[in-house]
Amino acid sequence: MLGLACLPSLAMAAGKCERLVATGSPDAPPYSWRDPQDPRHLMGASVDLLKQVAGELGLKVEVLYSGKRSEAQDEVRSGRMDLLVDAPLAVSELTSVDYIHPPVLQNEYVVWTRHDSTLVYDNLADLHKHQGAISEKSRLTPEFAAFSKAQLKLVQVPNLTQAMQKLLLGQVDYVLAGRYSGMAMARSLGMADDLVARGQALDHPGLFLALSHNSACNDAWLRGQLAKKLTELPASGVVQAAVQRNVERWQAQLQAPLDAQKQ
Repeated sequence: MLGLACLPSLAMAAGKCERLVATGSPDAPPYSWRDPQDPRHLMGASVDLLKQVAGELGLKVEVLYSGKRSEAQDEVRSGRMDLLVDAPLAVSELTSVDYIHPPVLQNEYVVWTRHDSTLVYDNLADLHKHQGAISEKSRLTPEFAAFSKAQLKLVQVPNLTQAMQKLLLGQVDYVLAGRYSGMAMARSLGMADDLVARGQALDHPGLFLALSHNSACNDAWLRGQLAKKLTELPASGVVQAAVQRNVERWQAQLQAPLDAQKQ
């Protein structure tokens, strides 16, 4: 009798999830960053795309700030939050999360130089003799990270701002950075005309939804529906629009204090 009494609650637990609580990196614009107007939440292209997909599935979603990236990962591993909005694919994490394929976005890493640079760059071999910089927060694919460590002269700096400043000061020949994060940073520094992205992307790490094994919402229905919606996204054109919109949002946020100082 006691076992039978438990059946209704078990059936409810196995039912369709109606609300997701997500988190992610608080400092990775234009993909995800802390909302200055609402610091409890994150904003960005990854956030917008998750909300669109969830809305089409009839799910409510809240994307909360939960500290720095390592803390956000801990929240998801534990199941206190359901998923990460911007997880790089890592084999070591497969014991704690399910990655939903395809990725929400692909972060294109390109070579950034000063506009007047004499650096001749047609392929990776051309970079071997030049000094570059990269942010410690960059998340390359494991294969390219190993290659760059062995074959390229890259100094690591704490963040992209410092990397771009080194480039502007002529302390390095190039910066390896995301196409859109680099664009946003160049605009925020007032150097959009002085810095340029060169050539094709060298690396294309995916930013995945990572659903916690300990989430009560992690079931086959949700994983399948998320994968289906993510597969449909690229053809709709909303991904590129979301990225561009959030580049502009971040630039506007950085510009506002500067405009206020001029008044």
